[in-house]
Amino acid sequence: MSYEKRANYETQWLLPPSLEDLLGKEHPARFIRELVEALDLKALGFRQRVAEEGRPNYASDLLLKVWLYGYFRKIRSSRGLEQACMDQMGMLWLTGLQTPDHNTLWRFWRDNKAGIGRVFKEGLRIAAEAKLVGLVLHAVDGTKIETAARKGQAWHRRDVEKLMGELDEVIEQVMAETERMGGDSGIEYRLPEHLHDRQDLRGMIQERLREMDRQNRDQVMPDDEDSRMMKLGDGRKRFGYNAQVVVDEKSGLIVAEEVVQDESDNYQLTPMVEQVQKNLGQAADETVADGGYKAPSELARAENLHQSVLVNLGKPSDGNGDYSAARFVYHEAEDHCVCPRGEKLPFWKEKKKDRVHLTTARMYRCQSYADCPVRWQCSDSKNGRSIEIGPHHGAVLRQRIKQQDPAKAELLKKRGQIVERIFGWIKQEMGFRRWTVRGLESVRTQWAMICTAINLRVLYRQWLSGTPLRSPKIMCQCSSPETIIRAQTGILNNPANLLLWSA
Repeated sequence: MSYEKRANYETQWLLPPSLEDLLGKEHPARFIRELVEALDLKALGFRQRVAEEGRPNYASDLLLKVWLYGYFRKIRSSRGLEQACMDQMGMLWLTGLQTPDHNTLWRFWRDNKAGIGRVFKEGLRIAAEAKLVGLVLHAVDGTKIETAARKGQAWHRRDVEKLMGELDEVIEQVMAETERMGGDSGIEYRLPEHLHDRQDLRGMIQERLREMDRQNRDQVMPDDEDSRMMKLGDGRKRFGYNAQVVVDEKSGLIVAEEVVQDESDNYQLTPMVEQVQKNLGQAADETVADGGYKAPSELARAENLHQSVLVNLGKPSDGNGDYSAARFVYHEAEDHCVCPRGEKLPFWKEKKKDRVHLTTARMYRCQSYADCPVRWQCSDSKNGRSIEIGPHHGAVLRQRIKQQDPAKAELLKKRGQIVERIFGWIKQEMGFRRWTVRGLESVRTQWAMICTAINLRVLYRQWLSGTPLRSPKIMCQCSSPETIIRAQTGILNNPANLLLWSA
C-alpha cells in the first residue's frame, strides 16, 4: 500500500463526467453566463450576423463571455484568452469547448468598443434597480496610467531641436569641404552617399517639429498620439492617460468611469458627477473629492448645476498667519478688499489666471503699506501686500464655509477609504498598471472593462448568497432551499442582499 498519492495515468472512466459535473455550482463562470445571457446585445450595439451564407462565426454573446470572464480572472490579452479557452475549466465550460483564436477575439474587441462600454452601464443600471447602489455619499478620484507605447519612442522638442542643430552643423561642414575640393580641382563633386541618410533624417526631424507645432505640444508620442505627458504614481513624468472613477460608499460599486487626456484632475469634478446622473438618474447627496479637483470654476459650475460637492481645499496657500489671504474681506459692490486691521485695498490691475479657460483675476494692492506697523508680518514684498480675487471667489468662499460644518468635514474624511481602495485593487490585486492598448478610444474601452470587472466581483458575492437575478429561477444553484424560499416569498428584503438581473 502506498502512503503517497500520485496520478494514475492509466485510469479510464467507464462513463466520462460532463463539464457540468466538473464545474462547481458556485463557480464565477456560471455567474458570467447568467449575466451575458440576460443582456440584449443587439440593443447594446453589438454586431449581429445577418447573412445566412458563409462559414459559421462565433456568436457575440460567446465572445463577450470570454472577455468578461478573462478580465474577471485577470487575463487581458487576446492570446492569453485563446490559451485559457483550451486549458481552463471555467473557460471550457463557458465556451462549450469552443476555441476562438486570438485574432477572432481581437476583432470582436475592435468592432464592438461602444457595446463593451455599454455593458458597464447596463450592469450598473440593474444594480441600481435592485437598490444596491446608495445615493448618500460618492467619492471621485483619478489615477494616471502609463501608455502601452515604449518610452524611448517619445519626441521631446528640446531634444529634437538639439539634434537638428547638431545635424545642420555636420551637413554644413561636409558641404563646405565638398565645395572647396570641387573649386580647387574644377571637378564637380556630388553630395557624399553617407549624407543622403542625414538629409533624410533632417527631413524626418523637421516633420516631427511640424507635428509638435500642429498639436501645440512640446512632447509627442508617435506610437500613441492621444497619450499625454503627465506625472504618474511614482512621481515621474511619462506618457499616459488620466483614468477617472466615482465610487459608491454603500456598495463599493463604481458608478461612473471615464478616461481623459488632461494632465490633472482640475476640471473633471462636474463632468464625473454628470456621468453619475446619466447612469443612475441622480447624483448622491454629497460627492467628495481631494484637492486635485479644487478648480474654482468647477466649484462655481457645480453650484450652477445644483451638484452638492465637498472638495478638500486645504489650508490657504498664503501662510502669513493672522494676515493670510483668507482673513481679507472682499467687498464686491465697492470693489475693494479690507485687511484684518481695517485698511482698504483698492483695485490695482487684472491678471490672466487660466490660459486654457481664459479667465482673469482682479488684483488689489495696499496703498498704506509704507506706514503700516505690521507691514513685514503681512507681506515680504517691497511693494506692499496684494490680494488676488478670482472670478469664482464666492464659490470658493462658500465651499470653505460649508466645510466648517463638522458633519460635512467627517464626510470629506471618508473619501480615501471609499475610492483609494479601488485603485489599490485594480493596480495591486488585478496587476493592472499599464494600458495594453493604444489610442483614446481603445483605452476608454479597456477602462470600462476593468471597471466592469470590479463591479462584477462585487455583484458576484451577492449572487453567491442566492439572491435572484430579477427572477427567483435565475440564481446561484449552490443556494440552500431555505434561502430560495425566503427570496421567493419576499422575506429577504435587505437591499444589500437583493440582486435582481434581467431574465
